Amino acid sequence: MERYLIINADDFGMCRSSNFAVFDLLKSGKITSSTIMAPCSWAPEAVKFAKNNPELAIGVHLTTTSEWDNYRWGPVGSFPNSTLRDKEGYFYHECKDFEKHADLKETETEIRAQIEKLKALGLKPSHLDNHMGSLYGVAAGRFELLELMIKIAGEYKLPLRMPMNFTDEQFSNTMLDVKVNPEAVKSLINKVVAYGKSLGVAMPDYLMPGDWSGPQKESYENYKEYIYELYRSFPSGVTETYIHPAIETDELKGTSSVWQRRVWEYKLFSDEQTKQHIDSLGIKLINYRDLAKMRNL
Repeated sequence: MERYLIINADDFGMCRSSNFAVFDLLKSGKITSSTIMAPCSWAPEAVKFAKNNPELAIGVHLTTTSEWDNYRWGPVGSFPNSTLRDKEGYFYHECKDFEKHADLKETETEIRAQIEKLKALGLKPSHLDNHMGSLYGVAAGRFELLELMIKIAGEYKLPLRMPMNFTDEQFSNTMLDVKVNPEAVKSLINKVVAYGKSLGVAMPDYLMPGDWSGPQKESYENYKEYIYELYRSFPSGVTETYIHPAIETDELKGTSSVWQRRVWEYKLFSDEQTKQHIDSLGIKLINYRDLAKMRNL
């Protein structure tokens, strides 16, 4: 069985430093998909790029958390949305706090508002995914949020970042940050996948982002070596991985506490050697529009 890989750039539209990096990586074919954060200031520029490049796969990065200290954002939908806001009026910093407080109806209204906002700006979304995994229910066990996200993906007839299989490596990946008991996830996964399929929602087989918990965080060379080895391990089927590329600017440094990692991601994935490495492994790059066709949806 063939190995396929979707490389998605998350946080498109978060800041202009991110936009410039994503513009370059998508246009050069070094990554295959990206998703826009509707609540953020530079989302309109990201949508304009998508409109000017309709052949690219650009979707919606559903956002219900706001993690940084110096740069915050909040709901784009209409009131009431008080359960989605912290005491400062923004989204909560952490997924567990969002899960603890979020009213399901207010969450649904906000998800729809974000999709509709980007569509009104001119985006024809290719797929949906979720910022920080806040809608998967894996921080506090509110799996009804995941069911809601799948339902909305089905209504919009859009593929969704929802892996159909979970491996031990996924449970230990700190980027995925699964806090609930793995057995709880395993007991639900077949039902969740069946529900998505019943609604015609295309999903990848696996989800494996790069982890930052080891020596890869200590230097660019370590990070490069780690990613190259990680990609060797990808199984047959369709794997999605995601990155948060950005160019190095004062804006980025004032926005993200882990700005260096984002710069390294841009550097690595703009390097032709990385694409050559992926090709040498026999991995075929695809995007979310391709995935929908592969699933016959």
